[in-house]
Amino acid sequence: MKKIRIGLIGTGYMGKAHAIAFKTAPAVFSLDTEVTFEMLAEVNDDLASTKASELGFRRSTGDWRQLVTDPDIDIVDICSPNYLHKDMALAAIAAGKHVYCEKPLAMCANDALEITLAAEQAGVKTLVGFNYAKNPTIQLAREIIQQGEIGEVVHFRSVFNEDYLADPDTPFSWRLKRQLSGSGALNDLGSHIVNLAQHLVAPINEVCADSRTVHRQRSLSGQPDNQAEVENEDLIQMMLRFSNGATGSIEASRIAWGRKNGLWFEVTGTKGSLIFDQERLSELHIYQAGQQQARQGFKRILTGPEHPDYMNFCVSAGHGLGYNDMKAVEVRDLLQGVAADQPIWPDFRAAYQDHLVLDAAEASCREQRWVKIPASVTVAGSIKDNNKQSEQTTGVLSGRNPVGVN
Repeated sequence: MKKIRIGLIGTGYMGKAHAIAFKTAPAVFSLDTEVTFEMLAEVNDDLASTKASELGFRRSTGDWRQLVTDPDIDIVDICSPNYLHKDMALAAIAAGKHVYCEKPLAMCANDALEITLAAEQAGVKTLVGFNYAKNPTIQLAREIIQQGEIGEVVHFRSVFNEDYLADPDTPFSWRLKRQLSGSGALNDLGSHIVNLAQHLVAPINEVCADSRTVHRQRSLSGQPDNQAEVENEDLIQMMLRFSNGATGSIEASRIAWGRKNGLWFEVTGTKGSLIFDQERLSELHIYQAGQQQARQGFKRILTGPEHPDYMNFCVSAGHGLGYNDMKAVEVRDLLQGVAADQPIWPDFRAAYQDHLVLDAAEASCREQRWVKIPASVTVAGSIKDNNKQSEQTTGVLSGRNPVGVN
């Protein structure tokens, strides 16, 4: 078995989810790898030591630079705030490490490109945490679309609404400062939908977007009379044009009362439609044309052992999976890709292509117009035509299917 040693940076909500996934994946899937929890980094030595003990890491450090250069680490796992991703990823790549980074990969497309080119030139494996695409139900949706079961896709619409900042009394945090987070609802929530839209339908060619900051000031934690200016958007809407001729829309909000994990999408084809709701993550609704007039309606499919990856978790349909299970599938893809030297999806290149759309959406908000998605830059510095499906999205890369694309 190949031994893979993990170095984790950051132990907040996502860092803990990653640690759980690294423990779960080898238990759920038959892997030819042995995972070692080698080192954990946090903002200081004391916190790092405490979290290393809690999460089962052998060593700890208060300096992430020590972790990325450590010779006994194979994969650097980045779960830090957005503004730190670039420096950490570049340092890890320079040290010859494979890199697993939470989304968004960077603060903008140019930074994402710099990281992507560095990784491709170094020949290291990369993965970005767009975990919703790993849900067996969404894998099933993609399979249905690719097999033409709902015909040619003509429209995609999606929302990702949550209420974690709906209360105006919620204190100011780093997510509200552009220098630390970049965009707001767009980076945090909309990036997931952009990734799914391009995964399920086709590359996005053009966007027209509008955004709004509803709660413009928030108090600093523990200082109710000390207000800080919110520097990014609370909600955003955008219209889409895809390379295959389909159109669509995306909406993301972090102030939508009552929505806890409100990722929802509908894909309309010439022969039917699909509907998915992440708050009911093990259900897919499908409508297919040609039904008897008096019996028309959507059919609910409960994800089960006949569908991608589900059997590894449970032998019966309808029991359902959870958020951490999607992360386990994600980590499975990472470990397999590293152990077998296979391409992985979504890698830094895929995340960079998503960033091109995110940057175009922000430009559209500023300029109040349709904005075309620029061509992506390849490792050789040439321009890639976004009208053609990316190699990883279509599953064609060096004659092999990337791990994570069914």
